[in-house]
Amino acid sequence: MANNNLIYVKAFSLKDSKDVDLIKDDINKGMILIIRITPLAQKNIDELRSVVDQLYDFISSIEGDIARLGEERIVVTPPSVKIWKNGNRLQ
Repeated sequence: MANNNLIYVKAFSLKDSKDVDLIKDDINKGMILIIRITPLAQKNIDELRSVVDQLYDFISSIEGDIARLGEERIVVTPPSVKIWKNGNRLQ
């Protein structure tokens, strides 16, 4: 039984700034990404900050959502998915 309304969740390890385009492509396809940031953090913290800033700007521009999951991961979602954060209230 085919379902064209499937949403995929993908685990991804961020290794360098070149991965930003891959992440953007997956978000544009409607995927939810759980991104492990530790590999890049161990290599270059300044590059990690730059990548996270780029992702935040991109996600904000498309009205998606981004949040931290502990110390090692972030979750990034397309516009059709919102992340429940402390203080969120359903209306």
